[in-house]
Amino acid sequence: QERLVESGGGSVQAGESLRLSCSAFQYDGDYSSSCLGWFRQAPGKERERVALINRDDTTNYAAAVKGRFTISKDNGKNTMYLQMNSLQLEDTATYYCAADPRSCPYCSGGHCYAMIWGQGTQVTVSS
Repeated sequence: QERLVESGGGSVQAGESLRLSCSAFQYDGDYSSSCLGWFRQAPGKERERVALINRDDTTNYAAAVKGRFTISKDNGKNTMYLQMNSLQLEDTATYYCAADPRSCPYCSGGHCYAMIWGQGTQVTVSS
């Protein structure tokens, strides 16, 4: 079945960088026209949007990561990326990628919605 597979998480010191990847397999829709996103959830907290990239390559970032994180995609590889620079303790969370061929993933009422989600990858930032 179609699925998203994430990689690149790990443990780093504050100020360091990580690059997350998310590849789609047996994707039913048109990946190039899908809206893609990265979300994160810390223990005891609600899942929140980190970044979105739409079919026209426009992007949207949460205020907490703007200027430090960059979302991108490679349509030929059915893969999206999240480059995370200058990581801070507050960035510690499980990161999830998401894709939707009809509309952009979004969060409402403490929950986030998309056609398909990745399994999550842990990012831990230490001082």
